[in-house]
Amino acid sequence: MTVAEAIPYSQIPARAVPILHSPMPDEQLLAERVARFADVKPRPFDHEGDHEDLDGARFTHHFIDAPGDEETVRFHYAEAGNGEPIVFLHGIPDSWYQWHHQMAALSTTHRCIAFDLKGYGQSSKEFGDYRHEAAAEQLVSALDLIGVDTFNIVAHDRGTAQADFIVANHPDRVLRYGRGEQHLYHFHPDLAPQAPLFADAPRTGLMDDPRYFVVWLYTWITKHPIGDDDLRRTIQEFSYPDINRAVPRYFNSQSFRQEWLRRRRDLLPAWR
Repeated sequence: MTVAEAIPYSQIPARAVPILHSPMPDEQLLAERVARFADVKPRPFDHEGDHEDLDGARFTHHFIDAPGDEETVRFHYAEAGNGEPIVFLHGIPDSWYQWHHQMAALSTTHRCIAFDLKGYGQSSKEFGDYRHEAAAEQLVSALDLIGVDTFNIVAHDRGTAQADFIVANHPDRVLRYGRGEQHLYHFHPDLAPQAPLFADAPRTGLMDDPRYFVVWLYTWITKHPIGDDDLRRTIQEFSYPDINRAVPRYFNSQSFRQEWLRRRRDLLPAWR
């Protein structure tokens, strides 16, 4: 018996059972919500040094070409403020913009840096290595190039899957880790029904309509409603070309089970 086989799944907690048995969002409700955003148009690409003001803070857009897996990966990121760095990594279906409220609040005391993960937003979407460990190392290379040596890291969802590797592989560089919305020690595959849906997205077209996908996902998984302005921008951020082809590569590069086993065997023991 291998080490991987010796790690048992955790029993699904009672509080999760009703959620697992609840249906997908009602299609009529989805249609009504999607119709509210029928006027949302794709957002133009930003350019190096572009500014925008959000929540009373000045955000600057940047692009950096980092070494990839035998190619160059262009990362888009936005930053605000000065001081000790905080690096923010978003989830699906989001972008750097997911963090703009937190960044604005913290920019008075910190240098807040939020990336579009590879395959999302305005970052590269070319073929390549979409395993989370590889993407995480490419992010670290980008941080090297912009002069960020030690930093705090705050992550959510798929960003957390990459942050886990950064914290394990570069513990001397990470000051603090705010880890959000991702399996940690316990796991059961029934708690990750989205994985096969997202992996099959290029075939089924699930991500082809950004309005539908963003509204569907946030109707399905969100307990508290997201404001229309934030949903509009999220739709725009998911509308950049080829996101619908790039993002599923993550889900075809490793399963949630594989992520969990790496976490249990290798990553958690390396965290400081």
